[in-house]
Amino acid sequence: MRERNKSSPFTFTRVYLSLLIFSSSCHLAPWGLWFEAHQALKVTTKSMPRRSCGGAPAPPALFTTERPVTVYDERGRKPRNSVIAPPAQSEVPVKRERIMNRFEALKTELRPTLRLAGPLVLAELGWMSMAVVDTVMVGRVSPEAIAGVSLGGLVFYTAATFGSGLLLGLDTLVSQAFGAGKLTDCHRSLVSSLYLCLCLAPALMGGIWLVAPCLRSFGIHPSVLHETMPNLRALMWSTLPLLLYFAFRRYLQGMGLVRPVTFALVTANLVNALGNWVLIYGHLGAPPLGAEGSGWSTCCSRIYMAAVLVGYTLYDNRRRRAGTSKTQNAVWPNRPDLARIGQLLRLGFPAALQLSLEVGVWATAAALASRLGPVSAAGYQIAMITVSLTYMVPLGISAAAAVRVGHALGRDDPEGAARSGWAAILLGAAFMSCAALALLLVPRYIAGAFTLDPAVIKMGALLLSVAALFQLCDGLQTVATGALRGAGDTRTPMICHLLAYWLVGLPLGYFLCFSRGWGAAGLWAGLSLAVILIGVVLSLAWRRRVVALLGAPAPAR
Repeated sequence: MRERNKSSPFTFTRVYLSLLIFSSSCHLAPWGLWFEAHQALKVTTKSMPRRSCGGAPAPPALFTTERPVTVYDERGRKPRNSVIAPPAQSEVPVKRERIMNRFEALKTELRPTLRLAGPLVLAELGWMSMAVVDTVMVGRVSPEAIAGVSLGGLVFYTAATFGSGLLLGLDTLVSQAFGAGKLTDCHRSLVSSLYLCLCLAPALMGGIWLVAPCLRSFGIHPSVLHETMPNLRALMWSTLPLLLYFAFRRYLQGMGLVRPVTFALVTANLVNALGNWVLIYGHLGAPPLGAEGSGWSTCCSRIYMAAVLVGYTLYDNRRRRAGTSKTQNAVWPNRPDLARIGQLLRLGFPAALQLSLEVGVWATAAALASRLGPVSAAGYQIAMITVSLTYMVPLGISAAAAVRVGHALGRDDPEGAARSGWAAILLGAAFMSCAALALLLVPRYIAGAFTLDPAVIKMGALLLSVAALFQLCDGLQTVATGALRGAGDTRTPMICHLLAYWLVGLPLGYFLCFSRGWGAAGLWAGLSLAVILIGVVLSLAWRRRVVALLGAPAPAR
């Protein structure tokens, strides 16, 4: 046992370096493609014929072979009056020109992708900041209130994540219909999703209501449960407004209208902060409710978000002259479209399962880390918050990739879909590479921003260094998932997350953590390998989908 503990740091270092080399070798393909295109651009520029002083271009002799080719007869003999064939054109400049054209097209695609992804990234950051504000403001009440809000939010978001995932099919249907110019079809998908929300909300609320009493069987302290149950009951009433917000957000997002989504989330943070001030502390004549007040404030902010997006949708419909006044039966049918709801479920259920698998594996790892002691649990929480912040950026780019790919496929432009997907993947890889460098170079400074405890800082810095290993791969898999969703493929990411996370990453992390004595770093080492595998497979899956799209004949209009 002593020998094992003595050699475990060296073993961890060897495995860590092996994973780092494997990650770099598997995932530098986008950068290699960019470098190859850039070098081809420089070489082609140097080999371009220079203009003379008068401005006339030089003859294109540089692009041809100068050696003449003699034509022989069928017996291989040179005829007396041999015919000299014209010099054959070299294939190298043609390849360079092709790479240069792709490079220019990729640069052209980056600007609209950034214009669409920027507000979505801000929206994702605004969504996360709402939970941070709740935790900070309720922290002035009591430690039990903090634990109650955290536990109540965890239970609610587990159900809400599955519900929001079922609506991700709107990304595919709305974006492709909008790309094809079929606004009425976009409205039909929205209405079908609203019927789905009305059926889904009672089911999720019932599930939360049944699970809440079971929390007592997990050995949670009674004082924490005393704060958790009122908070969870208040959050439960925000289920339907939250689902409506998700539906209208995906609808507007699919049509390229992302600024209202950002406005709704940013201003909802202000509504939530004001509601917390009134209901948690008991201002303006309201009773001090503590953790329960935080739940009701969050519920009010979600009602506000849904109302903002509903109002903007009605305004946009009137502005486009394709709203309810002219196409009443098409946009707001009296009966639900069962075929369209079936399409939403076929696309959304794998996406919902994929999100649940991803959230569940990290929540399970957090529960396992809490068994290692307060220092490991605190370091894990610091690393998890930091990684979640960096994850918001590729998540917003992923949503933009789904929209851009869907628009291109809707207008029968498979080459545009390929450019959109690769441009988004390049953006996600670029940002996550910078994030990986930051986590690798200054992990102690990042951990020190959360706490002053040296032991917690050391543990957090170790986990952040491990997190740097999978940042690039996490960005690749997240953005590739969005590009595949825009093309209508939601099953491949679900299968990858199931196999890599639950059959490889979590068992390996558990083994390294408890059997080999690596602690929390062992958990993250196993999950790092899972993220690397998912990034590899989904990148190859997107490449295969691009090949299939470019090889398929254009559909008849």
